[in-house]
Amino acid sequence: MATPPGGYPYGNDQQGQPPLNRYNFPSAPSHQAMPEQQRPPHVPAQPPQQRRATSSSSGGKHNPLVRPYAMTGGRTRPRYQLAIEALVHTTAQSSQLHGQLPEHQRICHLCREIKSVAEISALLSIPLGVARILVADLAEAGLVAIHQPGGDAAAGGQPDVTLLERVLSGLRNL
Repeated sequence: MATPPGGYPYGNDQQGQPPLNRYNFPSAPSHQAMPEQQRPPHVPAQPPQQRRATSSSSGGKHNPLVRPYAMTGGRTRPRYQLAIEALVHTTAQSSQLHGQLPEHQRICHLCREIKSVAEISALLSIPLGVARILVADLAEAGLVAIHQPGGDAAAGGQPDVTLLERVLSGLRNL
């Protein structure tokens, strides 16, 4: 079927106008014809500018265009459970980080000083679930050590009182 000179194959009395349907009634204010003098000038669309990650003094800014599922390879759960208060520190040398994912490198650099999983999530601006998965991956590779809360078997599963006192003291100093 050939397209008529107006450009729309299915009838409308006005040439060059799209056919009427339930969304484009001619009585709607936006569809009333404007005189040529009142029509706004046509402004060509400009292509969107590409966003670039800006560097900061801490090495680099997280690229906001990378989706969390891309960082985790589509996984939604860590291989083993990590509490948000679990403490993490790097055991890897700088030479061992070459070839690792950028997110893994950032976590290892951040955890040169002991940080909790919640702190890692907040400082790197990534969701908590993603931080858990990435930290679990690093622990499995032997690049970080994780200290789970809850005490050891010798303490009967109870948290260490001296550790709790140190945490309380640190919170008071804030």
